[in-house]
Amino acid sequence: MHFNFWDTLEKPFFALAPMADVTDAAFRQMFVECGKPDVFWTEFVSIGGLCSRGKEALLPDLWFGEGEHPIVAQIFGVEPEKYEKTGVLIRELGFDGVDINMGCPSRDIEKQKAGAALIKTPELARLAIRALKKGAGDLPVSVKTRVGYVSKDEMSAWLQVLLEEDLAALTVHLRTRMEMSAVPAQWELAHEIVELRNRVAPKTLLIGNGDITSMEDARARLKESGMDGAMIGRGVFGNPWFFSERVPDVRERLERMVKHAELFEKKFKGIKNFSVMKKHFGSYATGFDGAKELRIRLMGTEKAEDVKKITEEFLGAVEV
Repeated sequence: MHFNFWDTLEKPFFALAPMADVTDAAFRQMFVECGKPDVFWTEFVSIGGLCSRGKEALLPDLWFGEGEHPIVAQIFGVEPEKYEKTGVLIRELGFDGVDINMGCPSRDIEKQKAGAALIKTPELARLAIRALKKGAGDLPVSVKTRVGYVSKDEMSAWLQVLLEEDLAALTVHLRTRMEMSAVPAQWELAHEIVELRNRVAPKTLLIGNGDITSMEDARARLKESGMDGAMIGRGVFGNPWFFSERVPDVRERLERMVKHAELFEKKFKGIKNFSVMKKHFGSYATGFDGAKELRIRLMGTEKAEDVKKITEEFLGAVEV
């Protein structure tokens, strides 16, 4: 019997956003060690893949460690029967919750009528939620989406559809699909979303997402908007101390980068390409003298041993 962890969270709460090829088990472990969020999310995983013969190749995206609870598995897809089957699997894997991605703007995902494309087919979105709930049993179901596809004028009708499905939590990225990240997140819409939730589904927790750069910023956004929690994505890059609000010195940050690379290689060698780490190098190695030159050298690495060697040479040669 699962208990609904959402009911136990103190408000406001803070979550680490699901990000493809970013929030894997090695990345999340850095936050376990440096300062945990209140809720972890996995990368999103295809229900089509999880219900196919290729399932084993996708399971590493759902790996997690003991220190990562509560953790929510994020999935995407269209077919209700596969949502139901995947709900059973997620429950068996020991997750604390399961979340449907209804906001990803990737063209490849949208070609499957999944991700943000579900905003255009609300009845299909309803069927997906209901099927997942059936498979997940007492595991809490949530959704992450956007304020609309083309225009925020779609917001009330779309979010009402989701709220009517009695979700445990609803995360709203405060931009439309068409806006991508080209405009600032529209936090001014949060009041209207809170009012809608209060009217339609007062028990559903609301999580705001978009352009949060610090915990101070997150707390201010929540106080002003009345939302229950904040989800942070790009703001945490290169900063596993984000949630603890510690400010490490350059040496500590670079030593953490090396640990991250070593753990990634240990967990995923032969499964994920080491080049996935390079986006992290750019975030860890920034804002200090010599950072650009260090980044250039790190971008040429192919294994953790090289990252360690280059970083130790850099730290030995400069005052940090």
